[in-house]
Amino acid sequence: MPRAIDVVDELKRELKARGLTYADIARRIGMSEASVKRMFSERNLTLARLDEILAAAGIDFTEVARGIDREQHLISQLTDAQEREIVESPSLFAVAVGALNLLSFDDMLAAYELTAAELVGELARLDRMGLIELLPNNRFRLRVARTFAWIPNGPIMTAFKNNAHDFFASSFAGDDELMMLLNARLSRTSGAALLDKLRRVAREFSEQHIDDARLPAQQRPPISLLLACRPWQPPAIRALARRPPPSRVVRR
Repeated sequence: MPRAIDVVDELKRELKARGLTYADIARRIGMSEASVKRMFSERNLTLARLDEILAAAGIDFTEVARGIDREQHLISQLTDAQEREIVESPSLFAVAVGALNLLSFDDMLAAYELTAAELVGELARLDRMGLIELLPNNRFRLRVARTFAWIPNGPIMTAFKNNAHDFFASSFAGDDELMMLLNARLSRTSGAALLDKLRRVAREFSEQHIDDARLPAQQRPPISLLLACRPWQPPAIRALARRPPPSRVVRR
């Protein structure tokens, strides 16, 4: 049985594929655009409302179910050995990121100092991993789910953390940059809600990435998004934390 979150995400993709906006749906079902946006962002659709939207968009639920089934057969993560193979080869890593960034063979040939034969070789390695499917005429198809992510603390995430100084070597003051550091004390319920919103941002980032794939590579400059949230205090504050008194041993 498909999860509600998967149904809503696939429905959004079906609407986009048909060129239908939230405004279009709102007009057809007699709701405000803001209300429709909120339903989709919160993934809060009743069965009755889902049926209403499907009918208004001319979409059969079986189409949504097929899309979910296709997504579930794609890989959402590589193995540790595969990530290690990628991170140990700069050329393979560049081609893997290029493929994930939806660059074509010609785009990567123009962007990287690789010959056509070398590029084909690296794409063949990614095909063997299951990351892509090679097609005739140097074309390829990604075989990863929209939820694809590197292994937490795996070889690629570790390599990033070891080189994080390069990511942070910026004032983050440019028009296309943003960095915010916020500290707070939240209940477990509020913390869980915050994490859910961050995951939603990551999903929307992925959706925008896929939507913009139809544009030429020159109009899609690379952008990296780092989301991180954990219970933490700076070392200077931790050093001042009051320790609990030692427990006393009661002798009888």
